Amino acid sequence: QVQLVESGGGLVQPGGSLRLSCVVSRNIFSVYAVGWYRQAPGKQRELVADITIGGTTNYADSVKGRFTISRDNAKNTVYLQMNSLKPDDTAVYYCNAGPNLATGWTIGSWGQGTQVTVSS
Repeated sequence: QVQLVESGGGLVQPGGSLRLSCVVSRNIFSVYAVGWYRQAPGKQRELVADITIGGTTNYADSVKGRFTISRDNAKNTVYLQMNSLKPDDTAVYYCNAGPNLATGWTIGSWGQGTQVTVSS
């Protein structure tokens, strides 16, 4: 069974920070890379950061230097620390896992995600 549960979104002012959490079922967490995606109104879903089981990370250019993805193996959890948030970061954030996230090869269902709103 593939389960991914996102949490941690909210309303934050520009320049603020949030930390998102994604709890992943153990049978998936130990096998596949996990990524954070976002979808803003009227836009396509985009991959913003991902982390392999070995800890290698990748970031979209738009979030490099501001977002940090990490994983806690003891808790089957992947985090997305978001700093220096901008209004353009406003979106619903989702997590998913799979063999090749860069090509869109994911194995989980898209859940409800967690809303991040950056506004003054």
